[in-house]
Amino acid sequence: MNELISLELDDCKENMGKAVTHTESELTKIRAGKASPTMLDGIAIDYYGTMTPLSQVSNINTTDARTIVIQPWEKNLINTIEKAIVDSNIGLNPQNDGAIIRLAVPPLTEERRRDLVKKVKEEAEKGRVAIRNIRKDANESIKKLKGEGISEDEIKVGEGEVQKLTDSFIAKVDQLAELKEKDVMTV
Repeated sequence: MNELISLELDDCKENMGKAVTHTESELTKIRAGKASPTMLDGIAIDYYGTMTPLSQVSNINTTDARTIVIQPWEKNLINTIEKAIVDSNIGLNPQNDGAIIRLAVPPLTEERRRDLVKKVKEEAEKGRVAIRNIRKDANESIKKLKGEGISEDEIKVGEGEVQKLTDSFIAKVDQLAELKEKDVMTV
């Protein structure tokens, strides 16, 4: 295979890998009814004038499948952390005992589970669309190589390889979505 086509394929593979990684990170943000410290990843507090992620000013652990415990490194942050959790609108009520904050994660209703599955499907579709857009860009780049003395046959082979990459990365996205759906629907 031509070296220029190989470079295009490498770029294509790398970008599709990034799309799958992004989709995976978006799927982890969808909560499945189990307590997880990652549920608090988007929350930041005002720490001496700087917005700081919660994980950088406290220990965040799960004591069981339904409880998250936040232990601030400085006691005076406890009210700030509690307010940030309430303001973040993640649907959890903090319980503050003066030293630690407990978050009880309520079990999901059947209706809420269905909504979350829809969200999983939306994120998976965004991932597939991103991969298809990368395929389109790669194919266009390969077609432009025709002006650089690359034969039609080599271009066809290159496009075939791009399609194989596309199929494999879309299968990875589908697999991630399927696992997340199972996770959400498991009571």
